Order: sequence, then structure tokens, then C-alpha cells
Amino acid sequence: MNATDRTPADLLRSALAADPARPLVTFYDDATGERVELSVATFANWVAKTANLLQDGLSAEPGDRVALLLPAHWQAAVWLVACSSVGVVADVAGDPARADFVVAGPGRFEAGLACRGERYALSLAPLGRRFVPAPPDGYADYAVDVPTHGDRFAPYAPVDPEAPALIVAGAEYTSAELVERARADAPVLGLTGPGSRLLSGLPYDTWEGLSAGLYAPLATGGSVVLCRNLDQASEETLTRRIDSERVTTTAW
Repeated sequence: MNATDRTPADLLRSALAADPARPLVTFYDDATGERVELSVATFANWVAKTANLLQDGLSAEPGDRVALLLPAHWQAAVWLVACSSVGVVADVAGDPARADFVVAGPGRFEAGLACRGERYALSLAPLGRRFVPAPPDGYADYAVDVPTHGDRFAPYAPVDPEAPALIVAGAEYTSAELVERARADAPVLGLTGPGSRLLSGLPYDTWEGLSAGLYAPLATGGSVVLCRNLDQASEETLTRRIDSERVTTTAW
């Protein structure tokens, strides 16, 4: 990876330049049996569309706050990097009443209504399906709107690496701090560089979960096998997954 990268969006650009076809995020939900694999290129495409939705659809500006009321999920990972691409602050499991916008998943829709700004709902159904017949009251459907946005993204204003980028578990990080911490975490997590593949069963509501489940693999040219509801997987299933996905290290 490029040593000059100072934001998650920088890390993704470097990953795209290095090897766009390699897997970046492989997602399992052991409650539904879902498996989704996103290459660097596919993940970057989702990020670009979501960043364009933020910038053009919501008119979000650097410094605005987005409350992400989402579990560890591939779409949550997309939103995290999209926020950093625009320069808005991703407030993970944050207070919707203090946010400019809310992005919520099942079980968090009622809480998200405390936000007076615009709100997006994610069904978190397999393949990112839309709500049927309609999203919850007070929300727009992310799956309906995001495909209409462009596959390339350019921020209207350069993203400041020293500006706040992430809030999680009460701690605030700039983009530069986030990248630095992710790089420092990598060897502790067993990520040794390109080709490393980390299986994470950690939630996204702590720095440790975000680092293992997205940032540290991205910062080192590795990839993540992100597992939701891992407690519902049998030991045999987990062993088979570690083998089939060529996992080199784990965190749960």
C-alpha cells in the first residue's frame, strides 16, 4: 500500500490501483445463510455511488455527521468509506438527534426518527434488496436510490486528513489517526501484508471491530471475511469456512 495514504478513501484508491479484481470484503450472515463477495472494484463502485448519494442526493458537506445505525455488514463498510470520501463524520451507533443524517438498518428505524435531517433505510436483505412494498415511514430506501448515482466520485472540496472522520464508542478519530491506528493494528491482528485474509466476527460498535472488520485489512492490502451472527455457526461450519476462504488470521 502507498505510505502517503492518509484517509480510508486514499487506501481504497491504492487498493484499486494495485489489484482491482482481488476480493476485499467477503460477507457471511449465519442467521440467513447469505454469502456475498465484493472485489476491490465492486466495493469501490458501491462506495462511489454512495458517496455521490451523500454529496449530491443529500447535499452533505465536510463536517456533517451521519449516524450509522448498522451492524457489521458489507453495506456498513461501504458507508464508512463513502463518508470518508466526502469528508463527513461517520458516527457509528451515534445519537440520531445530534446527527445531520441517519442511515439505519432493521431494529434501529424507530431510534433513527430522532434525526431531523434526511434518513436512509437499509433492508440488509441478501443482495442488498429493496424494501417490499415500501421502506419504513420517514425513510428513503437506499437500495432504490443508490443505483441512480454515478460510478465515479470526486469530492467538491478536498478531504482534510486532520478533520474528524469517525466516532465510535465515544472516541473521535481524524482520517489520518484512523489510518495510522489501522496500520498499527495490522501486525497485532496477524495481517502481514498483501494476501493476508482476516476472518472477523466482531461487531462494528467498537474501534477493535471496525479495525479488524475493515480498516486494518484495507490498510495492508489484505481482505476481510466479515461474519455476522457468527455465534449461530457450528464449529464444523467455521472450520470449513476458514479453510475454503483461505483465512490466515481470525478475530472474534
